[in-house]
Amino acid sequence: MIGRLAPRQGVQGGKSFFCDVHKTKKNGGGYRITFTTDGVTFRHVDSFSEIPAKAGDKVFMDILPLQYTDEVVGLLRRGVEVYCLRRTTLISKKREELKLTTKTAKNDVKALMAIEDRWFRRVDENFLVLRRMIAAYRTQMKTHQQLVNRAKALSELERDILKPNIKTAEKQMEVMAAMIAEEAGKRYPAYDKLVGELGIGGKPPAMEALAEIVVYVDGNKGFVKTANYFGLFKAVRGRKKIYDGRLRQALQRLTASVNNIPSTRLTAKLEKKTLWRVWKAVRETQGRLAIPAQQG
Repeated sequence: MIGRLAPRQGVQGGKSFFCDVHKTKKNGGGYRITFTTDGVTFRHVDSFSEIPAKAGDKVFMDILPLQYTDEVVGLLRRGVEVYCLRRTTLISKKREELKLTTKTAKNDVKALMAIEDRWFRRVDENFLVLRRMIAAYRTQMKTHQQLVNRAKALSELERDILKPNIKTAEKQMEVMAAMIAEEAGKRYPAYDKLVGELGIGGKPPAMEALAEIVVYVDGNKGFVKTANYFGLFKAVRGRKKIYDGRLRQALQRLTASVNNIPSTRLTAKLEKKTLWRVWKAVRETQGRLAIPAQQG
């Protein structure tokens, strides 16, 4: 065994499966999964449904492509715990530490096995379903922005021709935002409460932004760590700030809506205040859910 490759035990002694998900030129340029339970014997499959994990087992993976959402939800419903690496750059760093000189699927799995548990996020069905919907909304938002930018470079006549496309994109975004808001309300107890507290009811874009944030905020983590995840910290000179840029954009959209100001008037202080309110509500809700019901 290299480094800390001893298999982590699942619930009640269950197995732990470590998976490297990588692109392949086969099957139309899809993905292939290389996995092991001991770092010695490896198997290659095309889907998570082929991994022989059962109730009480754990599955650790480096990335989770959206097309595998339903398969991973299937694992969860079988009683399997699923963990996804928070930062993929840790793979290359760990390979260097273990002196695994070549980048192969097997070496990436060995590196994955040696990464501490704290760098993995345990995912559930709520997170996976909303994550896929949010990805669709982000794609729509990107398409809309491209159309708007393109229109700026056109003549007035050409802009008039493009306007219906922009309007259609906006309507599609509004429909998807409403779907995300409805789903978030069903799956996250703090969501509807926050919609009321923040005064964003009837504002689909802001409600979608809140859903993005609620999905990724972990009330079990302190506020400082949460703020750091959103990039609300001072950069160290000479070092690049590492944070989730798309979540920061969602926070900015929400903050602008809550304060009824244009994005040009946003400040980190206002964003931090909005994030605090969301984090506090999520933390309080998670705390209540963790308290067992009292016996009469």
